[in-house]
Amino acid sequence: MLFVSAALTCVLWLTQSLRLIEMIVNQGISVTTFLKLTGMLMPSFLVVIIPIALFAVILFTYNKLNTDRELVVLRAAGLSNWALAKPTLILAGIATIMGYVLSVWIIPQTVQNFREVQWSIRNDISNLLLQEGTFNKFGKGVTIYVRTRTSEGELLGLLVHDKRSPTKPVTLMAEKGALVFTETGPRILMVNGNRQQLPDGTGQLSVLNFDSYTVDLSMSGGDNGSRFRDARELSMAELLNADEAQMGVTDYRRAKGELHQRLTSPLYSLGYTLIALATLLTAGFDRRGQTVTILTAIGLMVGVQAAVLGLANLSASKPIFLPFLYVLAVLPLVLGPWWLLRSSRRPPFRRALAAQPA
Repeated sequence: MLFVSAALTCVLWLTQSLRLIEMIVNQGISVTTFLKLTGMLMPSFLVVIIPIALFAVILFTYNKLNTDRELVVLRAAGLSNWALAKPTLILAGIATIMGYVLSVWIIPQTVQNFREVQWSIRNDISNLLLQEGTFNKFGKGVTIYVRTRTSEGELLGLLVHDKRSPTKPVTLMAEKGALVFTETGPRILMVNGNRQQLPDGTGQLSVLNFDSYTVDLSMSGGDNGSRFRDARELSMAELLNADEAQMGVTDYRRAKGELHQRLTSPLYSLGYTLIALATLLTAGFDRRGQTVTILTAIGLMVGVQAAVLGLANLSASKPIFLPFLYVLAVLPLVLGPWWLLRSSRRPPFRRALAAQPA
């Protein structure tokens, strides 16, 4: 299980790393920060990876035991289906506890830390201007280019394109300049340059030469204002005490959907385990192999997982579907033990032997 979980984690880490490559290219973050960001995303996927990894190793292990006739020998020694399933159920219980620790405590913290670091990188003007020879976007509508940045902080070969007013975009160029932080926000001081603008309806370029000019960046969205917190960042207490009047209808429904998903998602470690056990331990021995049995178990697991994803999306917008999250999580926990108990009255290997010709 640890091996399969590690393999699936590496695959997901690679896919998430590709999504964050643009931060290295455009934002100039270090490799250490990049690894820190991708590492913060991993706990969010472990809640999904652990049940699937556990399901896969159960199929492999019990199919191997059945192929090598070991299950037949164990049943002949008097072991019931529950005795054969006991080690796996213990492991599934441990995985379920781990899932609750992740979903209730660790994941909200890591998601919040990830969003804070990501937000600070994308809105830190001093970090953007450290990139020389590239066009850097800052906030909403401002693009900044710096040919060279000296050790004293002076900016040489400076260009600023400001389109915060879509109908009146402005382009400014200067020989040199500097980044200045004031009480009202960051500003760029430009020296010996020009301001170019194309007024609407005139068709003529307006050029203004200046000795000194200041561009205010505090209104471009890159200041240190408050950051919107997603439902995945909220703690269990915040989700339980969510107020629709303060959050709004949409965010309130997302918060409630997130709350119920955190309570139900760890149960699938035990649910998928019971699906695999109920399918394999009750199938009986077949010399031609257990391909049909394994495909049946996989189909049931995939069906449940698809239903989970569908209900999660529906419940975020329509709270009437929230109870079905619990129904879907509890259903394998009820039907799995019932099927094992029902089949344990007549051991599968005896049915298989009775069906074989003398």
